[in-house]
Amino acid sequence: MLDDIKKDAGSRMDKSVASLRQELTKLRTGRAHTSLLDHITVDYYGSDVPLNQCANVNVEDARTLTVAPWEKTMVQPIEKAILTSDLGLNPATAGTVIRVPLPPLTEERRKDMIRLVRHEAEAGRVAVRNIRRDAIHDIKELMKEKMIGQDDEHRAEDEIQVITDRHVADIDKVLAEKESELMEI
Repeated sequence: MLDDIKKDAGSRMDKSVASLRQELTKLRTGRAHTSLLDHITVDYYGSDVPLNQCANVNVEDARTLTVAPWEKTMVQPIEKAILTSDLGLNPATAGTVIRVPLPPLTEERRKDMIRLVRHEAEAGRVAVRNIRRDAIHDIKELMKEKMIGQDDEHRAEDEIQVITDRHVADIDKVLAEKESELMEI
C-alpha cells in the first residue's frame, strides 16, 4: 500500500515536471527551434490538427523557421494559424514554403519572459507540493484505519518528502536552463 502511494506520487510529480518542460518550450528564446510551433493547430479539412502533422517544420538558420506544407492548399491555413497564434510571429510565404523569421528579443522582453518562466516554475512547484499533500493525506488515512504503524507512517512521509525535494530540484534545474537560454544573445 505504501509503495503504491509512493509510486503514484512519484509518477504524478514526474508528469508535473514534464508538463513544465512542455510549457517552457512554447516560450520563445533568441534562437529558432522547431518545438516553438508544436502547439499550433491548423484547420485541416474540418478538424484541428497539430502543425507538424500536416507540414514539415525545419530550422533554416538561427533566426528562421521554414514550414513546408504537404499539400499546396494548406499554405493559407497554416500561415493564418501561425499569424493568429500567441507567439507574435509574422510568416512570409514564398510559393509553397512558409518562412517564419524570429525577431530579436529586446532586453525588456527578455526580462518579461524570465518573469513568466519563474511564474510557470512556481506553478510546477505548487503542483508537486499538492501531490505531496495528497500522498501524506493517504498515508494518514492508512494510519487512522490501523493498517500501518506510526513508524511506517513517519518513514513513508520522509520518503515522500525526499521524492518531493528531488522533483522540486528538477524544476529548479529546468528553470535555470531556461533563464540562461533566454539571457543568451
